[in-house]
Amino acid sequence: MPAVEQPEPAPALVRAIDRYLRHIALERGRSPHTVAAYRRDLARYAGFLTDLGREEVAQIEAADVAGFVQALRDPAGSGSSTAAAPVGAATTARMLSSVRGWHRFLLEEGILQQDVAADQKPPSQPKRLPKAISIAQVERLLEACTGDEPMMLRDRALLELLYATGARASEAIDLNVDDVMGGDDQVGGAVRLFGKGRKQRIVPIGRYAREALEAYLVRARPLLSPRGASTPALFLGARGARLSRQSAWLVIRAAAERAQLDVELSPHTLRHSFATHLLEGGADVRVVQELLGHASVATTQIYTLVTADAMREAWATAHPRAL
Repeated sequence: MPAVEQPEPAPALVRAIDRYLRHIALERGRSPHTVAAYRRDLARYAGFLTDLGREEVAQIEAADVAGFVQALRDPAGSGSSTAAAPVGAATTARMLSSVRGWHRFLLEEGILQQDVAADQKPPSQPKRLPKAISIAQVERLLEACTGDEPMMLRDRALLELLYATGARASEAIDLNVDDVMGGDDQVGGAVRLFGKGRKQRIVPIGRYAREALEAYLVRARPLLSPRGASTPALFLGARGARLSRQSAWLVIRAAAERAQLDVELSPHTLRHSFATHLLEGGADVRVVQELLGHASVATTQIYTLVTADAMREAWATAHPRAL
C-alpha cells in the first residue's frame, strides 16, 4: 500500500499532546526515547482524529478510539482516507497504551470529564517466549572480543556488563563512569542502573565484568575521550562521544559474526540470557525481578516458561519412557 500523508493535526490536539509529553518527561521522569515513542504514536492518532473532523479534545468519542485501533489493524477497511500500512498486535497494543495514557491525563487534569479510551482493550497477542542463547554461546560471543585495541577492549567491557547485569541497552549506554562501583577479589563490584521512569537499582557485576571494565577504563577510554567533548559517559564511540544505541547493536552483531554464532542477536538477547540462566541456576524469581528492574513479577515469570520448556525438551530426549 503506498504511503499516504497524514493531514496536519488540529492545533488544539497538538497543544494537548505537547502538554501531556511535558508531563511524562518532567513529572514522571520518562526517558527521551520513551517520550519520542509517545510523540510518534500520538501524532498518528491525532492525524486519524483530524481526518474524522475532530479539532478539539472534547469532540473525541469512544467510537473514535475503537476506529483508530481498527485502522491500525485493517487500514483498508477503516474508511480512513489516510490509511497507512497495517501494524501487528504488539505495535497496536503499544500505540493504544499511548492513547489511553493521554486520555487518562486529560481526565486527571480536568480537561475532559470522561475517559473515552478507558474501555478500549488491546488486541490479544500470541505469547512470545524471550529468546536466549546458551551459556556456551555467550562464552563464544565474549571470547570473540579479545585484543588490546581500544575498541575491542570497549566492546568486551560492554558485552560483559550486559550479560553480567541484564541491563537494557539504553541503561548500559546511559551509564556514567561514576555509576561503576568498585569491588575486591570476592566481590566483583556493582553498577548503578537507571531503568524506566529513572528508577534506580544497584546490580552486581562479578569479577569477569569488573576486570573487563577496568581494562577498558585504564587502557582504552583515556585514548577515546580526547577525541570528543568532555563527557562523563562510560562507553564512548570512536569520536569520543557517548556510544549510541545503534552502535551498541552493531557491537554485538560484529561479535556474533566473529564468533560464528548462527543465531540472530541483539543487545536484548543478553538480557534474556541473563534472566534465563539465573533461573536455570536456581535464583528466586523475585530476585531476578529486582535485578531486571521489572515493575511486576508477572513480567519476570515469562522466563520461567523458557526454563520449563527446556526441562521438558531434555526430559523428552533423555527419559527412556518419554515416548
